[in-house]
Amino acid sequence: MDLQLGPAGQVAAGRLQGRLTPVSRARLRAYFGFPFQSCVIESMAQWHYADRDRQQHGPVDEAELRRLFRAGEIRRDTLIWNPGLPQWQPLGDFANELGLQETDSPYAPPTAEVLRDEVVVHGGDVVYAGFWKRTAAYVIDSMIAGIVSGLLGGLVGGVMGAFLLNGANLAGNSSGFILIQVVSNLIGIAIGVAYFAGFHSSASMATLGKMAIGIKVVRSNGERIGFLRGMGRYFALFVSGITLGIGFFMAGFTERKRALHDMICDTLVVDKWAFTEHPELQRRELGAVTVVVLVLFALLLLLVLVAIGAAAVMTARTMH
Repeated sequence: MDLQLGPAGQVAAGRLQGRLTPVSRARLRAYFGFPFQSCVIESMAQWHYADRDRQQHGPVDEAELRRLFRAGEIRRDTLIWNPGLPQWQPLGDFANELGLQETDSPYAPPTAEVLRDEVVVHGGDVVYAGFWKRTAAYVIDSMIAGIVSGLLGGLVGGVMGAFLLNGANLAGNSSGFILIQVVSNLIGIAIGVAYFAGFHSSASMATLGKMAIGIKVVRSNGERIGFLRGMGRYFALFVSGITLGIGFFMAGFTERKRALHDMICDTLVVDKWAFTEHPELQRRELGAVTVVVLVLFALLLLLVLVAIGAAAVMTARTMH
C-alpha cells in the first residue's frame, strides 16, 4: 500500500529522515515497504551546502558530503540543508548520521579549530555604532592606552634622565630634556599604533573598549581590516581632531555613522554581530555598559572643570 502524507507530515518525516543513519533508513523502508513515501525518502538523501562565499551547491548525496568533508572543502560549521529541514543547519549537527567522526589515528590531520577569517554574511540588517557608543569605547581605550604609555614612558624617561642629566649641569642641559620628551612621545605613538591597529586587525576586530561596548571595526564591505589599514586609521584620528573635533562628530549624523577617519580609510564601526550569520542579535540601544561609562566620564569631566575653576579663583585672589 502506498501511503501518502500531507505537507506537514512530509516535513516531519523529512526531519526524521535527515537524522536517520543508513541502517535505520533501510529498516524504515523494510518496515513500511519501499513504496511508502519513496519520493520523499529519496529526496531526503539529497543535500545542499553553502561554501565560505555563501554560494549554494547541490544537490549531493551523503557519500559526496563525506568526501568533501575529508578533503577539507567543507567544515563542521558549513551550513547544509535538505527538503526535510526547516532551515539551514551546521554540518556538525549531523556528524553521527553522516559518519563524519574523526579517527584517533596519529596520521590523521589535526582537527583542532584554528583562527581563520570570519565569513562575511551580506544581506542582513546592519546596525551601525553611533557617536555615543564610539565615545564610550574611546574613553575606555584612552584610559588603557594612556596608563600603559604613561608607565612605559615614565620608565624609559627615568632611565634616560639618569644617564643624560646630572646635578652639576641640570639647568643647562635643555637638549637632554627635549630628547627625553621626544622619546616619550614616540613611545606613546608606538603604543597607540600597536594597541588600536593590532586589536582592530585581530580576529575580534575590536579594541578592549569596543569589545566592552559590543562594537567592531570592519571594511565598508564587512571584511576585517589589515594592520596597515588599522595603522592608517589611527593616524587619521589626528585629522578628525584638527578639524576642531568635527571629524569625530560626523559619526552622529552621516548616513552610515562614519567619522572623517572612517571615510579616509574606508572603514565602518558596527555592532559585533553585523555581517555574521546572526544579525538578529544586534542591539540598537546604547546598553548598560555604554550608559555607565558615559555617566562616569561626564562626572569626571565635571569634576575637572570644577577643579580648574576653583584653581582660577584662588589664583585671582592671590594676585589681588
